Amino acid sequence: MGDSKAFLNIHRQEAGYRPVHERITDFGEVEQTLNTNDRKLQASRCMDCGVPFCHWACPIGNKQPEWQDAIYRGKWQEAYKILSGTCDFPEFTGRICPALCEKSCVLKLSCDEPVTIRENEAAIVEVAFREGYIKPIIPERNGKKVAVIGAGPAGLAAANQLNQKGYLVTVFDKAEAPGGLLRYGIPNFKLNKNIIDRRIKLLKAEGIQFEMGVNIDLQKLPDGFDAYCLCTGAETPRDLSIPGRDLKGIYFALDMLAQQNRILDGISFTKDQLVNAKGKKVLVIGGGDTGSDCIGTSVRHGATKVTQIEIMPQPPVGHNPATPWPQWPVVLKTTSSHEEGCTRRWSLASNQFIGKNGKVTGVEVEEVEWIPATDGGRMTMKPTGKKEVIEADMVLLAMGFLKPEQPKYADNVFLAGDASMGASLVVKAIADGRKAAKQIDTYLKNK
Repeated sequence: MGDSKAFLNIHRQEAGYRPVHERITDFGEVEQTLNTNDRKLQASRCMDCGVPFCHWACPIGNKQPEWQDAIYRGKWQEAYKILSGTCDFPEFTGRICPALCEKSCVLKLSCDEPVTIRENEAAIVEVAFREGYIKPIIPERNGKKVAVIGAGPAGLAAANQLNQKGYLVTVFDKAEAPGGLLRYGIPNFKLNKNIIDRRIKLLKAEGIQFEMGVNIDLQKLPDGFDAYCLCTGAETPRDLSIPGRDLKGIYFALDMLAQQNRILDGISFTKDQLVNAKGKKVLVIGGGDTGSDCIGTSVRHGATKVTQIEIMPQPPVGHNPATPWPQWPVVLKTTSSHEEGCTRRWSLASNQFIGKNGKVTGVEVEEVEWIPATDGGRMTMKPTGKKEVIEADMVLLAMGFLKPEQPKYADNVFLAGDASMGASLVVKAIADGRKAAKQIDTYLKNK
C-alpha cells in the first residue's frame, strides 16, 4: 500500500447528504460526493489486511484492497479495471448497496470507522465514464443465442456476462424500459434513472438486444434460443389479510414507488389512479428499506405526518452482541428518509384496518412481546392486550415479497436473482446473474 499507516491519522469522511430542507423539495439524488483529493485520502485508509474481510463479505467478491490502492496512487483506470472484473454495474452498487464490505472492515472493528468502500466504488465508475475509460467492446460471436427473461439487476448481469462470452443475447421484459426494481422500485433520490439509461446504452452498443413491453409465457418460451435465463424477480408482495383490507387508501409499497418513478419519466396517471400522499397521514407498515423509500416519497409528496411501524422489536443501537464483527450487524438503522421526518415504532402488530365511508381512517395495532427461545431457535411473539388506533388516511404495506414457486424446467432453462432465491439485495442478484451466466456457458460448451 502507498501509505500503510494512513488509517492512524486520517479519519473516515463520508460525502454526506444534501440538506434536508433542500432535498425534500425534489427527487434528485440525496447523496453528495467528495472531491478527488479527499477521495484519495479515504482510499489510503485501507490497511491491505492479511485477511481482507471486505472481500469475504462481498457477494460478488470485489477486490477492495487492490482498487483502494489504485485510487490512492491516482491510477483511476487501473482501479476501474480491477473493479469491473468482479462487478458488472458499480454505478448501481456504489449507490444502493448496504455495503456489507464496510461492516466487515477491520477498521469497523478497531475504531468503528471503516473505509468508505461503497462511496469509493461509486467514485471509480464515475471517473471511468467521465474520462472515457468505458467504451463499447463488441465480442466475437460464437453462433449461439441466449434469451434472458427479465431486465432487472440479475438479468442485466447475466446478459452482460453472456454477451462478453460471445453469445447473442436478447433480453425480454414486460415493462416499458429495462432496470426492473432498479428503475421501478428504487426512488430517484437514491438512484437517478439517467444512471441506468447510461448503462443500457452501453449494453446495446455492445450487441445486447432488448425487447421491452413483452409478456413472456414461462411455460412457452420463445423459439430460436439455445438456452434461457429466467430473471423474473419476486413480484408477489406480502399482504396483510386482516379485517378492513378492502378499504380504499391501502396500497402495496410498489404501487406508490413504481408509479412515482414513472411520473418522473413523463408518464401521466388519472386522478383516480394516483397514489399520492399529499396532505395525508401516512402509515408505513414494514421497517425495511422499502418502507424507508415510502417515507422519503411520502415526505416529498407533502404528507402531513408519516409513521412507520414494525412488528419486530427495536434493534440495539450501535452494537449487537448477537451479530458480532465481521457479521452483518443487526442494529438500528437510520436512513436519509428517516432523517426527513418520520415517527418510528416497534413491536406493534396490526389487528384491523378502520374506515369510514369505505376509506381507511386508521389501523388498530397491538403491542407485542418477543420471548427468546430456550433452545436458541426463533423468538415467540406474545400479544400484550395493549391496543390503540393509529390515525391514517393512507396505508402502505412494505412487508417484503413472497419467494416464487418455480416448476421444473427443461435442462436449458436456468434461474437467477430473486426468481431463484427470493427477494434479496441488488448486489446478490448481480452475483446470482453472473453465476447463472457461467452455468449457461458451461452447459452450452458441453452440449
